[in-house]
Amino acid sequence: MSEELSDLLKIRRQKLDDLRAAGINPFPYKYDRSITAQEIIKNFDSLVEHQESPDIVSVAGRIMTKRGHGKASFATIQDESGKIQIYARQDVLNEKYDFYSKLDIGDIIGVKGHVFKTKTGETTVRVEDWTLLCKSLHPLPEKWHGLTDKELCYRERYVDLITNSETRDTFKKRSKIISNIRNFLETKGFMEVETPILHVLQGGAAARPFETFHDTLDMPFFLRIAPELYLKRLIVGGFEKVFELGRAFRNEGMSFKHNPEYTMLEVYETYVDYQAVMKMTEDMIVEVLQKAVGSLKLEFRGEPVDFTPPFKRMPLLEVLKHYGNIDIANKSDEEIRQIGKTNGIEGAMELGVGKVINELYDKFVEPNLRQPTFIIDYPIETSPLAKKKRDNDRLVERFELIVCGMEIANAFSELNDPIDQRERFTKQAELKAAGDIEAESMDEDFLRALEYGMPPTGGLGVGVDRLVMLATNSPTIRDVLLFPHMKPIQNAQTKKEELEVLDRPPLNLPLGKGEK
Repeated sequence: MSEELSDLLKIRRQKLDDLRAAGINPFPYKYDRSITAQEIIKNFDSLVEHQESPDIVSVAGRIMTKRGHGKASFATIQDESGKIQIYARQDVLNEKYDFYSKLDIGDIIGVKGHVFKTKTGETTVRVEDWTLLCKSLHPLPEKWHGLTDKELCYRERYVDLITNSETRDTFKKRSKIISNIRNFLETKGFMEVETPILHVLQGGAAARPFETFHDTLDMPFFLRIAPELYLKRLIVGGFEKVFELGRAFRNEGMSFKHNPEYTMLEVYETYVDYQAVMKMTEDMIVEVLQKAVGSLKLEFRGEPVDFTPPFKRMPLLEVLKHYGNIDIANKSDEEIRQIGKTNGIEGAMELGVGKVINELYDKFVEPNLRQPTFIIDYPIETSPLAKKKRDNDRLVERFELIVCGMEIANAFSELNDPIDQRERFTKQAELKAAGDIEAESMDEDFLRALEYGMPPTGGLGVGVDRLVMLATNSPTIRDVLLFPHMKPIQNAQTKKEELEVLDRPPLNLPLGKGEK
């Protein structure tokens, strides 16, 4: 802490002591507010210059600016709805004006008075009484610092929200997007459910989990990497349309599109396949964007993105040939590994075939997909929880929605054959035994559930944070997470180094429903 800032903190604490010595409670319990800042501007817009409202309003907010000295001064206070100007005079407030004049930017006050228009036409509250609601002991950053210091924005989001209206707008839009997702699904008869976050086994996705331990049960648990296998248990139990919106956790790298915890939507519907889920995904995203943003033509990281349906649909094997000149159709496992090695996939000869294919796709295809595109029909080795394609049993009925090089959604015709599922889990167990820590676990309880019978089902996973990034033109996932993870300040690299690491183009890591 600089000496200058330390002196400022001392001054504010001295003001706090002075208030208490004068019998003023700097932290009262409540305040009767009758109106918000935005409502004042809207309701009194018809006032003309120097005209005053007959009624007294009561508004509260944080002081953001102060100007003027002596016997009169203007200030601006801010609440969640916006800002409103206030005007105070010594001859009106009398002895209360002295303490009013000593208020600091950042203090929270309540104000009562009539509304009038200044000669410049600005709607203003004439302060006829005021109440200190919270004394701010830490000065706000200067505007030009507070709005540009990205590390401060992420580490002290509360400061960012106070000083940056664009940040507040982003998170209001995020809330609206999530609300619209819920409304879309509930309107179509889906039921929202909650499944465990602590899992006995790692499963539902190919990803590295966080591990923890429960003392009473004397056993390890994993923070969930996906809710998939529990949601399918509910389908077995008789629920036909379910969804869950919640946190998932991946103990993996960080980048502009990856955070250790993030929000994922998973949706399951009986008696439909991936084609129907594809249409529903398209409809949902279009409706959500129209309602939350008001347009299907957006900009993200400087490039135009058009969500006007229908989205393009392309088979994975075709896009590998198109973008990478790579043909893996009808190739043996050894040949695919060799193709991976030839094309620069590190350790290709030791990796599982599914991982080699995913890495080839990540390297040559995904970065080239800019407009909304469904990539469909994946090799079976990449998708242990998806049903075989009905006309080609080397492929599975799966799609990913890619926008601007990011996976936004991932879906399957869900595998409901318990014998086939056991065989695929067995292969995953072999990969895990060989050192692949991201491979699926052998989940006997889930297999038992499938043996009771799960109807034909389509499943979908959506990375909500990434959808919000696109909708708000936010260049990094940290801009759409209220409290993104960062190293503690005492252990952090320099600001420049840490932010460079987090903004570096990443390896494509798993997102949801088992993939990236």
